[in-house]
Amino acid sequence: MFYEKNKKKYRKQQQSDVKLCGIVGYTGFRDAKDVVIDCLKRLEYRGYDSAGIAVLNNKINVYKKVGEISKIEKNIPDFKGNTGISHTRWATMGAVNEKNAHPHSSCDKKISLVHNGIIENYKKLKETLEKKGHIFSSNTDTEVIAHLIEEEYKKNKDFEKAFVNAVTKLQGSYAIVAICTNQKNKIFVARKESPIVIGVGDSENFVASDIPALLKYTNRVIYLDDEEFCTIAADKVTVYDSKHKIIQKEEQIIKWDIKDAEKSGFPHFMFKEIHDQPDTINQVLRGRISEINRTISFNEHVEELLNKDISSIHIIACGTSYYAGLVGRYIIEKLTDIPVFVEIASEYRYFGIKNEKSLVIGITQSGETADTLGALREAKNSGCKTLTITNVIGSTATRVSDGYILMQSGPEIGVAATKTFTSQIIVLFLIALKLGITKNKIGADELYEYIHYLRELPRKVRSVLDKNNEILNIAKTLKNAKSVFFIGRGINYPLSLEGALKLKEISYIHAEGFAAGELKHGPFALLTKNTPVIAIVTKDKTYDKMIANIGEVKARGPQVIAIAEEDDTEIEKHADFVLSVPGNSSFLSSIPIVVILQLLAYHVANLCECSIDKPRNLAKSVTVE
Repeated sequence: MFYEKNKKKYRKQQQSDVKLCGIVGYTGFRDAKDVVIDCLKRLEYRGYDSAGIAVLNNKINVYKKVGEISKIEKNIPDFKGNTGISHTRWATMGAVNEKNAHPHSSCDKKISLVHNGIIENYKKLKETLEKKGHIFSSNTDTEVIAHLIEEEYKKNKDFEKAFVNAVTKLQGSYAIVAICTNQKNKIFVARKESPIVIGVGDSENFVASDIPALLKYTNRVIYLDDEEFCTIAADKVTVYDSKHKIIQKEEQIIKWDIKDAEKSGFPHFMFKEIHDQPDTINQVLRGRISEINRTISFNEHVEELLNKDISSIHIIACGTSYYAGLVGRYIIEKLTDIPVFVEIASEYRYFGIKNEKSLVIGITQSGETADTLGALREAKNSGCKTLTITNVIGSTATRVSDGYILMQSGPEIGVAATKTFTSQIIVLFLIALKLGITKNKIGADELYEYIHYLRELPRKVRSVLDKNNEILNIAKTLKNAKSVFFIGRGINYPLSLEGALKLKEISYIHAEGFAAGELKHGPFALLTKNTPVIAIVTKDKTYDKMIANIGEVKARGPQVIAIAEEDDTEIEKHADFVLSVPGNSSFLSSIPIVVILQLLAYHVANLCECSIDKPRNLAKSVTVE
């Protein structure tokens, strides 16, 4: 029934689609079945259509089903064993059914594995294996990996070497976690362009595709780099390169708390994470601003990058991070006079102009976004200095770039980015201040004023959160809309893009953001009296123009909802509804404004009974191009 109710969502997709599934592995002293299911639940936000588990004892016991993890948990046999792996699958190759669900096994059933990514040469490998007598039971590329390892193991009785030999024949991206009946209480891991993290415990160790899966059990992690391998036993983690040479990796301490990865009484992760923002703003600022010394501080690598002679800045990102970059452009150019270009990462990596004197800033919440990583590598290969803004220490982006700044926002579980978006804007603002000081564009008194504005932000965001019921009432007027316009000028234009994205991705209502001055150049053709318009209006130099734009909209009959500053008494004469935000620096007013947009999207989606934390066809981290 789970699939039948959601079959439109889960219809067979094309091979080029993205695998963003959940992986968990465990070996230690606990019941593996209970641990891997418990950890896997913390990855449900990624979206999936089927799930499975394999537990190693004298043999490998596999159980998988179409549907939710709770279905497996309720019906799974009493598998005993201290080593196991599990997986949630979002169908990308092969229909949604049990045979295509993970884990997949070898012909002799002595090897089982789970996999995220895409194996591009699977057809050729499969044909070769079939000629050698291998019979396949699924329509996936993943099963090919299990059979390939089996074939290598026949030739080489050292399983680790067989595992490495097999994986090095794969083309594409992968995070692979495997177990074998001849390798008791060991897990074998390989990574290339698909995230995987090792959790280090006491007499137990873990592996997962994302940190929240592990936080209940450990905050000590090891990150694998591309084309590295790992063998995990209960008391030892060994990492080695593609030539089977052991390498030393440092443990990282994750400062997130397990409570950060739970709902804490909120109905949805997104709603919780919207309410987290007063705290996450403080976390972004912690240790980086000083009112007494009137300074902005980063780590030495970032300080060195920002002290260089920078001719231009290129910000590269995808989705919400791209819109944060657009906001950052207005701020950086105004405070530094440095030209800033904001480019979609998937375009920049192929068509962007790379200048050796440019600083390239990659923004990626997860640090694993494939297109952003590709763009950063291209920039670095062209001689550009690269800086990453990310939320995950040890992620690939932090290792690819010359320097990185952590948002320090804690885990963001909801697919729709909220607290990380506001954190990205603040980091970009701090970069602008630092560059402005370096270039003598900002004096001590002006810097003190900006720091004061930053200190006030958490309180002002709380005042917006206190308007929750007011925002809910306005959301009720939008829930039956077929299309919604968001308009703004200047820094409010990218906010209108982000507001539209939030609404469309979780409520499935068509929404578009427009520069208000562009309405007459095409968008008005789509405007009807049944198209609500959300206008973002602040008292900047375009205020009178925005009032005129609202008048043009009203003349065509739509309802106008204005988001304006608290001391704006004029706006009520022009809009049907007004949501007010506390006044602030013209740059930092974007933060309370976007919190209103987040709450508005959340409540509309909730009223429409949508899957808020797991919107259809979307995933938290896009790790395949």
